[in-house]
Amino acid sequence: MWAKSILSSALRRGALTIAAMTAVTTPACAQDEAGFQAYLAQLRTQALAAGVTARTVDSVFPTLTLNERVIALDRAQPGGGTSSAIPAFAPYKAQHVDAARIGRGRETYRAQRGRLQRIERETGVPESIMVAIWGHETNYGSYTGNFDILRSLASLAYEGRRRSLFAGEFIAGLKIVDRGISREQLKGSWAGAMGNPQFLPSIYLRLARDGDGDGRADIWNSPADTLASIGNYFTNAGWRSGQPWGVAVSVPQGFDRSQVRNRLVSPRCPRVFERHSGWRTIAEWRGLGVMTQGASWPADNVMATLLEPDGPGATAYLLTSNYRVILDYNCSNFYALSVGLLADAVER
Repeated sequence: MWAKSILSSALRRGALTIAAMTAVTTPACAQDEAGFQAYLAQLRTQALAAGVTARTVDSVFPTLTLNERVIALDRAQPGGGTSSAIPAFAPYKAQHVDAARIGRGRETYRAQRGRLQRIERETGVPESIMVAIWGHETNYGSYTGNFDILRSLASLAYEGRRRSLFAGEFIAGLKIVDRGISREQLKGSWAGAMGNPQFLPSIYLRLARDGDGDGRADIWNSPADTLASIGNYFTNAGWRSGQPWGVAVSVPQGFDRSQVRNRLVSPRCPRVFERHSGWRTIAEWRGLGVMTQGASWPADNVMATLLEPDGPGATAYLLTSNYRVILDYNCSNFYALSVGLLADAVER
């Protein structure tokens, strides 16, 4: 799921921004092993200039061969054009916030409760949100990908359409090896995402954390490190402690949506944000007749936007700034809504 979303509409801050993903370079002319090996000489020079040790370079580069499958997978990604219709959210929700995922989430929540409580105290990120991210990314670690990350990233860099991004992630992967993580450990999605939280190498270097005190940030095998790293990511992205991600609401019949229309154009993920209303306080939304569907209201002064993923007459959501933090992890309304709803279900 991660690879599909990152190369279509769901991108992360920093190394995962749209600007980075759409940086255009000239594709390699000869998509063959000989051309790939010639490109590796250039990549080797870049890695050494970036501070990767000669020992790591000498151990990794001789093992690299072109992976044509990851190039084919990259080229097969949907373009996310503005003219394509947006499907209904309900089927996606049924698939991703299902009884099995909720059940495993509750088991994980109970099993990791001591660690989760400590991380929430340190970061302000709710326990259930961390569990829900883990559940959505890899179904609580049950599938994390088996592609050789360094081979995949070198192949994608060679292909050339996103060379700056993938070459940078490849070099970040080499720096992870320099930190003592074995080459064999660097397995993940075809697009380079690794471990339980599906971090790209540059995100790992910047935000992965040691949660169990053994001196390593092992997002592949350690639940404590996985959860600490997710919590650190959300803190870095601006999570506001004590504020919910959002609340399910009903919009009154005859509601004049033109009065709350969003008149701003987002430079990031514009198709995601164009579906949101303008910002209003919770008190203002209540004054407009919007009613919560059973959950308690956030404080009256909390700012929120309105999203109606399945259109008028269906369940809508008032979304706080913390929802935008979930979008920072994966810029998709369906993903972010499902994370929030799974978190709520896990915590019940």
